[in-house]
Amino acid sequence: MQLDLNLLTALDALLEEGSVAGAAARLHVTAPAMSRSLGRIRKATGDQILVRTGRHMTPTPRALAMRTEVHALVQQAHQLLSARTELDLAALERVFTVRWHDALTATCGTALIAAVHRQAPGVQLRLTAEPGDDTPELRRGDVDVASSAGPPSQPDIRHRLIGHDRLVLAVREGHPLTEQTVTVARYAAAEHVTVSRRGNLRDRIDDALAALGHERRVIASAPSTATALQLAHDAGLVVTLPDAATRASCHQLGLTTLQLPLELPAVPLHLLWHQRHDDDPAHTWLRNLATQILKDVFATPHTPDQ
Repeated sequence: MQLDLNLLTALDALLEEGSVAGAAARLHVTAPAMSRSLGRIRKATGDQILVRTGRHMTPTPRALAMRTEVHALVQQAHQLLSARTELDLAALERVFTVRWHDALTATCGTALIAAVHRQAPGVQLRLTAEPGDDTPELRRGDVDVASSAGPPSQPDIRHRLIGHDRLVLAVREGHPLTEQTVTVARYAAAEHVTVSRRGNLRDRIDDALAALGHERRVIASAPSTATALQLAHDAGLVVTLPDAATRASCHQLGLTTLQLPLELPAVPLHLLWHQRHDDDPAHTWLRNLATQILKDVFATPHTPDQ
């Protein structure tokens, strides 16, 4: 059955006005056009809807029975298709999935949860582990907001540059590197742990060292920043990582951060989301809140010990 939903609007006007002329004037159409719409409504419903009674038209019992429901349907359609109204955070109930690098979650997760709960107590956050590629999850809607060290390669994935983070090295108190100037040779000779979900024992730092004629002593890889920092604390290893994203975790473990004796580009941080959420007020609120919390961390200056 082919339905013309415009007939609902015409039917609502006819039932409210009780006449073809009145309904036509209300919808800014001609009387003949409204008369044709009434004919189509009669055919679709199998009912006269309005019948002539002297100089007036009287609604049929079927019309009276459906009047309230028709009006409600028309109002709901207008609300559904009209421009978005102002977001009511106090009444918002929604679950958002945030997939950040584990270092960001450790540093900013508490602040994000607290801010969300304070502004929108009905919102729940799902913080998940970071995979190798967020694009499929963002497209499917499994993830609302993700983090990345680079801009996305696909045009349907939106991104916002949060800032840049410099690399530092973290060691436990009393480590030999804390008692002497950290040179490239001394840095390379120390025992290192890398951070890699895939278990890689090499990264761009090894390429930079190789260009200078040095080779790093990597004895282990860790699947997360938290594990690598714990190994630095417990096993005396050296871990090289972004400063702002891990500063709080280093402080909690009592680790010392030192300047990296290499000239390497700063690490960018991008916030990612799918374009379907561009005009979603609730999603816009969440990503703006997340952006502010992340930028607050990146804006705080910090000078390593050496």
